[in-house]
Amino acid sequence: MTNAVCKSHNKSWVIIETCRLHAIQRNKTILNVMVNFLHPTNSVSMRVQILKKANGYKPWIFDVTFDACKFIKDKSNKAVKVIFDLFKDFSSLNHTCPYVGTNGILGFYPKADRLSVPMPTGDYLLLMFWKFYNKLQFETNVYFTFVEDF
Repeated sequence: MTNAVCKSHNKSWVIIETCRLHAIQRNKTILNVMVNFLHPTNSVSMRVQILKKANGYKPWIFDVTFDACKFIKDKSNKAVKVIFDLFKDFSSLNHTCPYVGTNGILGFYPKADRLSVPMPTGDYLLLMFWKFYNKLQFETNVYFTFVEDF
């Protein structure tokens, strides 16, 4: 991972407490994102995109919008499950709605064996837009470089 950027669009609902990368080894960086939801929410929808850098960032493998509360209950969306499986062991957002208080991801590092989709070597951007009750509350953008390991 090369950069993490988080932005709250509604500070009366969401406060971003931590959004940073931390180098723990020369070739290993962890992601910490902690977000405080000031009010309980039972309606969370997300838009997740993966972009690949090629003369700017271009849409790459998927752009999906889904109901996060519904997904946590049944995990039927295969595209979303690919991303969820990467983060689930590091996330406090793996329970059903409502979400309230401090939640997030601690100590996340990507592992190629968790990724069930082949990726070519390159620079990527993972965009996540979080909506509560159909209003954009915050976004998380994670930039990373992937190198194929033969």
